[in-house]
Amino acid sequence: MGRKWNNIKDKKAAKDANTSRIYAKFGREIYVVARQGEPDPELNQALRFVLERAKTYNVPRHIIDRAIEKAKGGSDESYDELRYEGFGPSGSMVIVDALTNNVNRTASEVRAAFGKNGGNMGVSGSVAYMFDKTAVIGIEGKTEEEVLELLMEADVDVRDITQEEDSVIVYAEPDQFHAVQEAFKGAGIIEFTVAELSMLAQNEVSLPEDAREQFEKMIDALEDLEDVQQVYHNVDLGE
Repeated sequence: MGRKWNNIKDKKAAKDANTSRIYAKFGREIYVVARQGEPDPELNQALRFVLERAKTYNVPRHIIDRAIEKAKGGSDESYDELRYEGFGPSGSMVIVDALTNNVNRTASEVRAAFGKNGGNMGVSGSVAYMFDKTAVIGIEGKTEEEVLELLMEADVDVRDITQEEDSVIVYAEPDQFHAVQEAFKGAGIIEFTVAELSMLAQNEVSLPEDAREQFEKMIDALEDLEDVQQVYHNVDLGE
């Protein structure tokens, strides 16, 4: 699929290495999901998924516990889940997912991040149809062939299996996320290099250098926004 998932994740991790931004985003998401259902991951599948993803980003336990305790405490703080779609330089496509307690503020900030960096917001549905919601799970210590055999034995269907640096990355339908994880756990694999539900572009595009620089500035501006949780795009940024 050409996504070089570990490179994407490593870039985000390096960018956030000296800040608490990524932890704050996870804290908000954990609180929202725990508040929407049971604050117990054994009883709340959505919460279990978020905690699995948080683990791959090394989110500290106290951040997780504080968010869950806040949900248990009956906090009346509420957030709206929003999705924005837009276009970047040279017709590149972007999806922005946000959690916000002020819809007008978030819309204004996202629109400004697009507009100041050669992009523009689109209407709902203008971009999302070019992306597929996909479960992405990565492990170390196995070959592609071993992972394929393991999943076949567990009767789990996937879209693709690729070797990316030191990890084998499995791409599957969203409803197979937990089935893939359970297959790995049944084989004694409990650590994951990535465990996410993502929006992957059906086709990636390459940008000329000047447009790419502007595009990266736009993505950075969007990811820096407090209310933005995830940013997806269709540009091949390579190494």
